[in-house]
Amino acid sequence: MSESTNTVERTLSILELVAHSEHGLSNSEISRRLKIPKSSASYILRILEGRSYLLRENSSGKYRLGLKMMSLTRDMLTHIDVREIAKPIMEQFVKRTNLSAHLAVLDNGRAVYVEKVEALSFVKMDIWVGHRLPVHSTAIGKVLVAERSDEEISEILKMRGMDKRGPKTIMTAAKFLKEIGKVRTFGFAIDNEENAAGVRCVAAPVYDAHGKIAAAIGTSSTIIQLNEENLPKIVKMIQDAAEKISEQMGFQKKFRKTA
Repeated sequence: MSESTNTVERTLSILELVAHSEHGLSNSEISRRLKIPKSSASYILRILEGRSYLLRENSSGKYRLGLKMMSLTRDMLTHIDVREIAKPIMEQFVKRTNLSAHLAVLDNGRAVYVEKVEALSFVKMDIWVGHRLPVHSTAIGKVLVAERSDEEISEILKMRGMDKRGPKTIMTAAKFLKEIGKVRTFGFAIDNEENAAGVRCVAAPVYDAHGKIAAAIGTSSTIIQLNEENLPKIVKMIQDAAEKISEQMGFQKKFRKTA
């Protein structure tokens, strides 16, 4: 290995080590953990600090990620297409459950479907990419507005109305906000014949790198397929899929805000 290649390897190893350190690391700690000479580590650290990739705390002498590295990370994560990340995970869910999966985002007070994977089943849901549905009658809609304040949600309901769409549609803001409280507590939403008769839906939130809800992943089927017996299992599988997508979006679970 050439000297220049060795330096590059060490530089990347230092960045990775510091990035995974919760409280920062000193020159000595970095040198010891990576088994490289302290003088070599010091040389690389000075360059990284000078270019703002690392920040050295005056009080402790420990290094943390600098603004340059954090800015580059944010820029990269901003351009990640949630659909590209979600689709293979949605396909895995469909393969395991034989239930269709869909992905939606919030747009101007509506839930908009941006991706769908159809199951090879005789049951077909009337959902397509680009389809817009109200938030008050859908599981994905409930998830997408769950991190908004009660005041913001009330404004959305006022703007979009609360039309009756199924036999069990929630028709008042007070009832809907109570339902949102459950979504915030349990981390998933259920639409139980609220958008269409005989149809039950389950959805869970997908978080971005900043801990914000970027999308909702859900599944819909008949109340016979999504019956009381298998519903808990499907809820868990949807939550697992949402968590996998969130992780690939850069979300770190410890930063999730609790309601």
